[in-house]
Amino acid sequence: MDISRLSQSPIGSLVPINGFDPRTQSEYNTHAFLPAQLPKRLDNLSTPTHLAIAQAASWIARADQAVNELPNPELLARLAILREARSTSAIEGTYVGMEEVLQADFEDASDISSDVAEVRNYIQVAEIATEAIKDRPVTVALLEYLQGILVSGTSSSTTQAGHVRTTDAFIGVQSAAVEAARFVPCPHGHHLRDGLLDWEAWVNDASPEMHLIARMAVGHYQFETLHPFNDGNGRLGRLVMLLQLMRARELAHPVVALSPWLEVRRRDYQDLLFEVSATGDFEPWIQFICAAATAQAKEAVDRIRTLVDLKKRMLGTLHQAKSTGVTLRIAEDLIGYPMLTITWASKRYNVTYQTVSNAVKKLVSLDLLRQYGDGKYDRVFINDEALRVLVG
Repeated sequence: MDISRLSQSPIGSLVPINGFDPRTQSEYNTHAFLPAQLPKRLDNLSTPTHLAIAQAASWIARADQAVNELPNPELLARLAILREARSTSAIEGTYVGMEEVLQADFEDASDISSDVAEVRNYIQVAEIATEAIKDRPVTVALLEYLQGILVSGTSSSTTQAGHVRTTDAFIGVQSAAVEAARFVPCPHGHHLRDGLLDWEAWVNDASPEMHLIARMAVGHYQFETLHPFNDGNGRLGRLVMLLQLMRARELAHPVVALSPWLEVRRRDYQDLLFEVSATGDFEPWIQFICAAATAQAKEAVDRIRTLVDLKKRMLGTLHQAKSTGVTLRIAEDLIGYPMLTITWASKRYNVTYQTVSNAVKKLVSLDLLRQYGDGKYDRVFINDEALRVLVG
């Protein structure tokens, strides 16, 4: 950690810490960065920053309007959560293909790889959180609950899972001594507890003195700098930005996923977080988050239009073939569920296995589905075009 730069920080201070590192079987003596309380307002933001905030807010509003014009927006919301889950996990080093994530819906838990299981944990967390935020604020207690689910079944599922950490944390240390860590966040104990309570109050403050988009960026910085959990901080911190948009009623459904944009800019994301701590200048960081929000909201609008067009074309094909009933219902849902099995679909649509089997045969004959893989029993079928739109 660059002690010389952080020692001059105008928005935090260095706190000496020491302890025992079980990895190296040695004592350590280093410093942790303790962020100051966040400002209630940011004066003297530049014109480019104000414009970036306005542009991001405008595109988020367009995405919200686009998805709310659909008869079943929850399907596209599910797509966004899947993409966010895959990308937010990739930022933390867990890489899985979208096909693997989708196929896991139809597999036994014992057949799912640990990486896919970790991504599916995030999907569950996001679905719980986006439902909970409709009638409750973002709280530390909620995040503790979500973190316990997030790390379930992983190596981080220890006695500290679901609780604010009670040990020191070191970022970017890998196998080196803790003194070589890229960043040492807030020390555990009263510093962390007090910081989290301040953050909780701040992030739920609806004061108009700071625009919501800027508040998302600044609050995310503080959460990552406090680093309250032993694992999952990045994924939960990025989820909180989405929850802020939904809590403020700027998004009715979680269709703007920031992580796919941030994933390909992972190094910039990490470097800019450090620069805020070192310089106290939030502007470059706010502009970065605005760029992410603008790009992903634009993509959401384009994706919605593409999927709606795909749905219309599929239904047109089926009407020409004089298809009715569950065949049409399956086709309508393919933009949100591009994979299915006959067993799964029979339960979803509350019809017999044979009825779905006949519908799937029809969809296959019209090139709207194809068998995925070589399974003979409970075969998986896929709509390739919907999947291509989803993967992006």
